[in-house]
Formats: sequence, C-alpha cells, structure tokens
Amino acid sequence: MSYERKIINDPVFGFINIPKGLLYDIVRHPLLQRLNRIKQVGLSSVVYPGAQHTRFQHSLGAFYLMSEAIQHLTAKGNFIFDSEAEAVEAAILMHDIGHGPFSHVLEDTIVRGVSHEDISLMLMERINREMNGQLTLAIRIFKDEYPKRFLHQLVSGQLDMDRLDYLRRDSFYTGVTEGNIGSARIIKMLDVKDDHLVIEAKGIYSIENFLTARRLMYWQVYLHKTSVAYERMLISALLRAKELAGRGVELFASPALRFFLYQDINREAFYGNPQCLENFIQLDDNDIWTSLKVWCSHPDKVLSTLSQGMVNRNIFKVEISTDPIPKERIEELRQQIGEALAISEAEADYFISTPSIEKNMYDAADDSIDILYNDGTTKNIAEASDMLNISLLSKKVKKHYLCYQRLHK
Repeated sequence: MSYERKIINDPVFGFINIPKGLLYDIVRHPLLQRLNRIKQVGLSSVVYPGAQHTRFQHSLGAFYLMSEAIQHLTAKGNFIFDSEAEAVEAAILMHDIGHGPFSHVLEDTIVRGVSHEDISLMLMERINREMNGQLTLAIRIFKDEYPKRFLHQLVSGQLDMDRLDYLRRDSFYTGVTEGNIGSARIIKMLDVKDDHLVIEAKGIYSIENFLTARRLMYWQVYLHKTSVAYERMLISALLRAKELAGRGVELFASPALRFFLYQDINREAFYGNPQCLENFIQLDDNDIWTSLKVWCSHPDKVLSTLSQGMVNRNIFKVEISTDPIPKERIEELRQQIGEALAISEAEADYFISTPSIEKNMYDAADDSIDILYNDGTTKNIAEASDMLNISLLSKKVKKHYLCYQRLHK
C-alpha cells in the first residue's frame, strides 16, 4: 500500500491528510468539486459577512474528524478493518454531495418532494458505477444497511462528524464564539458499547456544552430572523419566476435553472427522467445570483422588486411571535403592499411569508446520547446530566415568523 498523500491546509483544523487512492479520487471528483460553488450556510452571510465558507470545506472537515474518530476508537480496542475505515471516510466525504444551491430553498420551490439526502444517494450510486463498485461498502454504511451500526452513527447520528464539523466551522466563520464546541475532546471520549456509540463519563460536560452550543447556533445563526426573511424572499422570487415560466413569459436563466423553471419536477419525474439529475448537478449558487441580477430589470413588478431586494439587501421586515399570526394582520398587510406597489392582492402574497419554525436540540427517541461509566453501565445524557438544560433542550421551541416587504413612505 502506498503512503503517498495530499495535504490540505484548513483554517479550522490545520493540515488534513488525504491518502492517494479512492479517497483522493472522491475529493477530486467533479461532483464533490461542485460543492466549492455552494456556500455552507446559504444566506447567513447577510447577517455574518464572514460566513463565506463552502460545502466542500465542510466535507473535508467532516472527513478529517472521521479519520480522528476512527483512530481513537481503534486505539480503545474497537476493531475496524481498513476497508471499513476507508468506506466510512468515503461516506462522510460524500454525505452532502446532493445539496443544491441554498439547499432547503430549492426543496421548497423548483424541485418538489426530493430531499438532498435522496440526491446524495443517487450521486453516490452514480460515482460507484464509475469507480467499478469501490463505494459499495460506503453506500451500505450511509444507508445504515451494514452490520456495524456504530459506523453509520458516525456519519449520521446525534454525535456525527457532520454536526461536529459544521458547528465548529460555522462558529469560526461567523465569529459566534459561543458555538465553538470541543470537537477534539468529544472525539477522544467516544467509545462503542453493544454496537452503539457512547461517550465516556468524563466527557459529559463536553456533551452538555455541545448541546447548548447547538441550540445557540440554531437560533442565533441558522434561524436568525434576518436570514429567515432573506430566505423567504428567495423562495418568493423563485416561485414567481416559476409562475411566470408556467405562463410562457420569457426569463433569463442558465440552461440548468431554465430546465427546472419551465418544467414541473416532482419526485416521480426526478427519479424517472435522467435529465433531472443531469441538470441538477449543473446548478450552484452562481446560477441563482446571476438570474436574480438580471431579473432586477424584468418588466414583471413582483419579480423585479424581489430580485432587487435580494441583490441590494433590502430585506423583508420580520416580526416573531409565540402565537400564530392573526389573519386580519396578514390581510391588512396584503392590502397595504398591494396599494404601495400597485399590484393585485394575489401578487401581494409574494411579499408576505409566515413560516413557523419548530426545533428541539435533543431528542432521545431520535438517537440517544449515552454516557458510559467505569463499571460498564450506560445512562442516557438526559438522566446522567445534572444540568437543567438537557431537559429544556428536549422541549420543542416553536416560533412564528411574519416576514413582509418594507413599505417606504
């Protein structure tokens, strides 16, 4: 076996070694390189200008943490074959390969009923065919169809390498230092009991810190009201573009974006028509931004106003409430916006959005975090922790957002 490797310098973890061979071939693959053109935190840079990092950087970081985790777990006597280590590292490298530009925005607008996880799997299977089946084991681990279940937990679970990297990385690039988790310490504390990932008892405070940091990053970064409003504007702009395209109105768009705007693509179509995947992998953040820039001068008032708002950062106003937004308030805004912009009330709907967001940071039913004691017994973190926070973290928090066009008098 050759020990030749590539070294990448990462601002968060320092030097990352990528062994020549299968893993290096995945990193070099055009489908993974596409993630260089997709930002990791979508539109969060509207609040945190430093958040310009990409999904490619995140994938490399998660790979680095995975190789660290494998090293620590084997040092504790957990037997992991070289082939399994390589497969789980390949799985984490490719876990985000199916993301489109601004991820969840696309899932709500131009590609309905297909999640990025579905697309990741389709792309993994495609690369596997190109590589003559070298990824078969990685795909089995990714789909949780491999007997060593703890390997899947490392890719997708409460303490997976995906979460450990994105919390650490997003905290670094946004400058929100409270989100900075001790990923190295959590990885050192990992062990396996009965084919389930556990954390040694002395790592309990690191886990409490991790769960608290995660909650903070969600409400302060990922669900920040300005980012939510910006995202709702993009959804409105794409839905309007799709409506106009459906009426046969001519719109500027890259060939890949045009494919999705001028056709109705649902789950069945996506799986049935190979053209869907071909066009999807041509999409990245640039397709969307270029279109928005051109749409700023489109004769359709709704599309041009929304596009100008996106490009020039004239963001929807946001109000947050614990109760649903009253219908009368929405009706009143619809009339005011319709009058101010001289558009119909149906068109004014594009300028009002009322998402409600529900989130809890820890759900034992989902995949519990278990603490391993010296006597070999385990306890769920919610029972093991003397912190009030854990029980609070399991409680679902629901917020109602009212996002609407600012009206300049």
